[in-house]
Amino acid sequence: MATQEIVIAGGKRTPFGDFGKSLKDIPLSTLATHAAKACVEEAGLSPQKIDHAVWGNVLPVDPDGYYVGRVAALNIGMPDTSCALGVNRACGSGTQAILTAAQQIMTGQSTIAIAGGGENFSRGSYAQTGMRWGVTRGQQTLEDTVEWAYSDPFGHGLMGVTAENLAEDFQYRREDMDAWGEMSQQRAGAAIESGFLAKQIAPIDVPEGRRGTRLMEMDEFPRPSVTAEKLATLKPVFRKGGQVTPGNSSGVTDGAAWVVVGDRAALEAEGVRPRARLVDWTIVGVPPRIMGCGPVPAIRALWEKRGLKASDVDYYEINEAFAVVNLHAEKELGIPRDVTNLYGGGISIGHPPGATGVRMALVAMQHLEDSGQRYAILSMCMGAGQGMAVLLERL
Repeated sequence: MATQEIVIAGGKRTPFGDFGKSLKDIPLSTLATHAAKACVEEAGLSPQKIDHAVWGNVLPVDPDGYYVGRVAALNIGMPDTSCALGVNRACGSGTQAILTAAQQIMTGQSTIAIAGGGENFSRGSYAQTGMRWGVTRGQQTLEDTVEWAYSDPFGHGLMGVTAENLAEDFQYRREDMDAWGEMSQQRAGAAIESGFLAKQIAPIDVPEGRRGTRLMEMDEFPRPSVTAEKLATLKPVFRKGGQVTPGNSSGVTDGAAWVVVGDRAALEAEGVRPRARLVDWTIVGVPPRIMGCGPVPAIRALWEKRGLKASDVDYYEINEAFAVVNLHAEKELGIPRDVTNLYGGGISIGHPPGATGVRMALVAMQHLEDSGQRYAILSMCMGAGQGMAVLLERL
């Protein structure tokens, strides 16, 4: 039997909106539908030929929040007989959507799928967990579900505290974290100016004024003019006397992204050009209190599994959950920053966990196409203590 090839084709995302800004009034399912439609059109694929939608999401919002993958699938014209699946692997949820789609194909449950994810944290609700069964008296506290999404379940506080732990354990300096943050912003600015990021984005109409709309064409979180001097003035937000600030942490943003994942022969039979081969992946567990170390053992495991060394891989996308994550990967793995995150990352573009891994795949595939290089690795840490790494090969 011929070896099956799992490939990625097409791919689009919405612009990423800053927390509480341009996308706050748009339901997540609308963002998902918009990106999915653009993704399928980009691939030149009929929605009727797609049998599965896999959707990654950390924080369900809106009344249809638990069904977004299915809603988007039917909205873009996938048949009623198609299937939909939701996955949550914290900050790797978008990446997991791609892997789960691949697994569906490898096990014969699917042939051609779309895989994506997204968040609209701006629409996150406040909850009162005691109200359902009644309260006797006194004031009742509302809890922020967005804070739930960013909290370590093992009592280590918000995820930023785990970044502080990583910096303290391995003696990373605030100046170096800020320098990474400045570099990320500058790289994102250059990628905006060159049009690199625009190729991945499906512009979307957003509300403006009392009844008007405007076309949102670019991410609104990047601040490419920020300076090291400005970053140095920002106060730590997770620990008194700490080093993790808004300037060296990922942005809280909203957005959705999708790619087509399919059996190569099936896609080519439909006239769809594959962009990359999904070669392999690894997922590891790490101590939750320093969850940001996750990319290091995940990438090491992937290298070992495939018989590779650092220099055999042409390009790396390592999610900038916090700058200390990237400093740690750089130091421990020996990956130079001139082959890592060349177009910005979570610190500059933002990090909606459901969409981030798909965004990173879009960046990596476009980089390989533009450069003519062969291999890229996507990697990220994940809240509660995991790491994952994925190897892509340009076709």
